[in-house]
Amino acid sequence: MAQKENTRSEKSELHPRNKHRSRYNFKQLIGSSKELKRFVFKNDHDDDSIDFADQNAVKALNKALLKHFYNIPQWDIPKDYLCPPIPGRADYIHYVADLLGSSNKGKLPKGNTIKVLDIGVGANCIYPIIGHQEYGWNFVGSEIDPLSVESAKRIIDANKPLQDAVEIRLQPSKMGIFRGVVGAKERFDVTICNPPFHASLKEAEQGTRQKWRNLGGAEKEVKHVLNFGGNKAELWCPGGERAFVEQMIIQSAQIANQCLWFTSLVSKSANLKSIYSALIKAKAFEVTTVQMSQGQKVSRFVAWTFQDEAAQAEWAKSWKVEPKIKTEDKSI
Repeated sequence: MAQKENTRSEKSELHPRNKHRSRYNFKQLIGSSKELKRFVFKNDHDDDSIDFADQNAVKALNKALLKHFYNIPQWDIPKDYLCPPIPGRADYIHYVADLLGSSNKGKLPKGNTIKVLDIGVGANCIYPIIGHQEYGWNFVGSEIDPLSVESAKRIIDANKPLQDAVEIRLQPSKMGIFRGVVGAKERFDVTICNPPFHASLKEAEQGTRQKWRNLGGAEKEVKHVLNFGGNKAELWCPGGERAFVEQMIIQSAQIANQCLWFTSLVSKSANLKSIYSALIKAKAFEVTTVQMSQGQKVSRFVAWTFQDEAAQAEWAKSWKVEPKIKTEDKSI
């Protein structure tokens, strides 16, 4: 197994193609979504801001960002479901585009010939939205929670750009990741995943309390600790992030020739050693770890492939779409 450590230095900057590198322009965002206006106030530095401990305020911000930057006018999620920070989600997509480009002589693949599988698409459908609107990729989003499936489908149905570009599938098995979702002859160019990172409900509650403290919401902590920032399926699973990703690695080996690159976010660097060991055992050909940062927060994703360099180059040939030739001769 060839392992490359792509350890970009820890930095506050987002990916160069990320549309959210500069500070939020709330005046501009309010122009796109009037709903945001009632949540904006002047902070201690006399700058426009919102209360990031207020789930409704964060949801309104996301609606404005999606409408202004991604031409998605209709977006909503059920109460108490994960409301993701869009800049960080966009970073994952842009670095995945770079990863695909590494198998394509550095050229970023765009268009609907690229097929992406989002494991755990969530009620918010954020990754397919950004991936399709930025690169034109087609997505399949899998989800174990029926309410999340319904929510993601509503978002797709309500926004014309996503129709015929994103498909949502219910994962019928609690133990399934690729099994039960990927067809026997189906191929994906890349898979993405933001796995549940807590190992138990208790650990998830502790993590939520810490989030509230960081956001200055200690006085609301008791009331909201069970429902702020994601439901059970989004926040935890037995064994947590490490167990989930290791099971993903095992199942990825079973469809090794049906996907070029498998990827997953890994929030805890302490889990990397065990994950690398699992990849060696699975006989992955190449592994790369891409570090990302947003302010003080450092994150990363691990990517692996079972295809050697020649197979990667051959795979990338399928991304080249022949131009349509206009002709008046209807016999051609």
